[in-house]
Order: sequence, then C-alpha cells, then structure tokens
Amino acid sequence: MKPYHWQVQVYYEDTDAGGVVYYANYLKFMERARTEWLRALGIEQDKLMQDRNVLFAVRSVRIEYKRPIRFNDSLAVSVEPVAIKPASLSIRQTITGQHDEALLFADADVNVVCLAADSFSPQPIPKDLFKEIKSAC
Repeated sequence: MKPYHWQVQVYYEDTDAGGVVYYANYLKFMERARTEWLRALGIEQDKLMQDRNVLFAVRSVRIEYKRPIRFNDSLAVSVEPVAIKPASLSIRQTITGQHDEALLFADADVNVVCLAADSFSPQPIPKDLFKEIKSAC
C-alpha cells in the first residue's frame, strides 16, 4: 500500500515570533495525519474508546528535523505503517512540501501501542482491527 498523505496548511498560530513552526507542532501534524489515516481505514478512535475500551498511544518517537517549516507553507504529512505486532504498530512518517515531495522538512519513526482505555494497560490489538491495519502494511 502507498503511504497515506494528509495535507496541512500552516497557519500563523502554528509559528513562533519569527514565523517558523514551533518544533512540537511537527508532532501535532503527524498525530493528526495518523488520526486521518485510521479514519480512512474506517477506524474512529473515539468509538474504539467508548465502545471497545481500546485506545492507541505513542510509546516512542524518533524525529529528525531537516528544515524549518514557515507560515503559509503547504505540507503533505505521510503515514506509512512498516510493522504490526500483536499490541503495537511501527509507523514511518514524513513531512514534505505538498507539491514537492523532495522538499523534506522532517521524518520520524513512531511506535504506537494498544491500551485498555480504562486502565492504560497494554493489550492486544483486537483481531478485526489488527486485520484491517495489517492490510495497510
């Protein structure tokens, strides 16, 4: 499967006084892209939590900032699942120019774990979700 791409327009509120995107906002863009990727697979995270006591949480992130993102930049944030285990998912993400994928702003490796929403204890990804996500890997 090709990586999922989510488009972002950078607003003034995403930037610091110098017009450069604050470093933590790169992670926010990536989080939103993962949410939209799951939504595109038919997986709504609020329903998972309410109906099935399941949530996904970031366990670790390795990110490299390649160049500054600035006010009014148009971005594409990719989500590419690279491995799925019984209770976790490894995802490769990039932030590139929306119209120029060679313009790399950041790349990251993100590890996401499945948790019981009521206890925050690790649990296996439900079989139907595992199958749906596995098909995207």
